[in-house]
Order: sequence, then C-alpha cells, then structure tokens
Amino acid sequence: MKRKIWMIITLLGITVLTVFFYRSGYELRLVPNEPDLRPETVQPSPRELTNEFKLSGGSERDNRGFPQRKIVDLSSRYPSLFYLHGDLEAKKIALTFDDGPDSLYTPQILDILKENNIKATFFLVGNRARLFPDVVKRMVQEGHVVGNHTMTHANIVNLNEEQMKQEILQAEDVLQPLIGYRTALFRSPYGSLGPSTVESIDTLNYKIIAWNVDSLDWKSLTAEQVKYNILENVKNGSIVLQHCSGSTEENLTGSVSALRDVITVLRREGYQFVTIPEILNIPYQKK
Repeated sequence: MKRKIWMIITLLGITVLTVFFYRSGYELRLVPNEPDLRPETVQPSPRELTNEFKLSGGSERDNRGFPQRKIVDLSSRYPSLFYLHGDLEAKKIALTFDDGPDSLYTPQILDILKENNIKATFFLVGNRARLFPDVVKRMVQEGHVVGNHTMTHANIVNLNEEQMKQEILQAEDVLQPLIGYRTALFRSPYGSLGPSTVESIDTLNYKIIAWNVDSLDWKSLTAEQVKYNILENVKNGSIVLQHCSGSTEENLTGSVSALRDVITVLRREGYQFVTIPEILNIPYQKK
C-alpha cells in the first residue's frame, strides 16, 4: 500500500514539473562537460595569433555569466527592438554564428551550409573581418546575411556610451565595403546588455538579435554535446547560437562536426532554415 502511495506521489510530482517546464518555456541543458569528452586541441593558424585577432573583452568562458533572465526581460521591454526568436507558430529556424571570420572554422561552416543550400546569419567582429576579407566576401556571395558584433568583441556593458558607439560604428565602417551594405543587425558580445545600452544602440538604427537556443559550443564541447544542446531545445521560430570562431582558448571542432547532423535531423522534422531578417520579418540593411 505504501509503495503504491509513493508511486502516485512520484508520478504527480513528475507531472507537475513537466507542466511547469512546458508552460514557463524553461530549457533544460543537462550537458556533460568532463574534459575527456572534449575534442583534442586545435590551435588557430599562426597568422591569426595577432593582437588584432584577440577578443578585447576576453574569452566567452571568462565572461559568460550574464543572466538569461535579463535577456528575456529586455526582449519583453523592447519588443520591436530586441529579439529572442521568431514566430512561434512557424516551423522555421535561423542558424546564427558569432565571432568570425577566421581561416580555420568559418570556411568549414560555409562549406557545410553550401552543401545543404542553407543561408545563415553571421555576426562578425570588425578586426577579424579586416584580417579575413575574402571569407566575408564569400559569405555574401553565397547568400548569407552579415550582422555587427562590434569592432574588437568588447564587453560593452563595461564601456561608456561613447566607447560603445565607437565599437559598433567602427565595425560598421569595416564591414560596409566588404558586404555592400550597412547592416541593421547587431548582437552584443557575451549577450551582455542593459536598458541604457539597448536604448543607445537604438539611436544607431540597429535591431538587437539575441537567441533562445544556445549550443554552448564555446565550452569546447564534443559534437554529441553540441547536438544535444541544439536538438533538445529547438522549437518553432528558434534562433540558434553557434560560433564560427572564438578565442585562442576555444576549440570549435565539435561544433563544426555537429552541424551536418543538426541540419539532417531538423530537416527530417520539417523545419525550414532561414536568415534572421526572414524569421523576424525585419530589414537587414540600413536605409
């Protein structure tokens, strides 16, 4: 009798938790991060190890502590300026890649996207775009959309307003001749933003693009871990975050290796891959 009571209580508890997670949109990411599961170290090519290639704000690993709740709150507060996802009724997904370009990971990602006839959105660092202009031009030639990810990948919440605007505008000036337009899309390094920062960026005529599915690939995860993080959390209208380059401490081999399988599985499930302007129905070029 007692055993039956405990079973009923356990089932009720599981049901309550399931309903809570479903209604709240809470995303579970039970990801093993043991070092022995990570890919072997892959170092960027020597010509990339320059001061210009470095991320001025530091690695994602050292800076990713910004609360997801704050990002959600900003999206609610600025619904026509700050975006986390697209239409939740449409079976569409936008793949996005940050921190490029480079000559190691970015070309591999472009190859996979080309093989699968998928257009994605790349948020590029100005200094790196200047180092690898041909990679940026290839993105445009193959139909991808480019967004602004600051000039040096600074943590803009630590800058004053003038410094922050310079980070964004300098990157815009570098990207414009390479992509043929002034991009209207911005993503903040590390996702770090506050209300005053958002309002300042608005004066520069940008839409701020966040995400609701994080691959966590900056942790140097294996392909299986990256696939799990994406496939277990994706839903209609999802904006997926991966990286096409990183700091010299980050190994993105697993993220690149996961991409083909992610595309295969999601296509089989009926998802359509689109760019950020398509999933959000917003312009990607400034007038």
